[in-house]
Amino acid sequence: MPDAMAKDRLLIRDARPRELGEAARVIRDAYLEYERFFPPEAWKSYLDDIMDVRRRRNVSELIIAEMGGKIAGAVTLYPDGFRSKHESWPRGWAGIRLLAIHPAFRGRGISRALMAECIRRCRERGIRTIGLHTAKIMAVAQGMYERIGFVRAPEYDFHPRPGTVVMAYRLEL
Repeated sequence: MPDAMAKDRLLIRDARPRELGEAARVIRDAYLEYERFFPPEAWKSYLDDIMDVRRRRNVSELIIAEMGGKIAGAVTLYPDGFRSKHESWPRGWAGIRLLAIHPAFRGRGISRALMAECIRRCRERGIRTIGLHTAKIMAVAQGMYERIGFVRAPEYDFHPRPGTVVMAYRLEL
């Protein structure tokens, strides 16, 4: 019985340098379901960007969820969201990007645990607002963000190509 409990125990922590490749693969595997919504050239560029966890390390924190000795999920927290290359949040806001749960680990509350850790870290630092972006194709994530208390912030939406809206949300702490 103790081995079964250890296998299912969730540990939320910072990624270690030697784990960056595995974390990048988890992000890739989590986002593969969205490939069909992208033109091929845009998908390749997007995939290259989301998997480049090393480039973001100097301005963000890569938080992982470990279960059974494997990386089950990851999220990128920008304590200074203004420094996020993609989102450009107002000064004083934190930013959350690339919440990703490997398909084999979905449905276990890992997303909520990673989000709770981001919120905890922001509160600990006295950050009052967190921003994030999502899209209609990410309906499960969008619903979770809203249940947590994030509200739409359309003034921070962006349009990567005609007909595509990446929707902004914010959470006041």
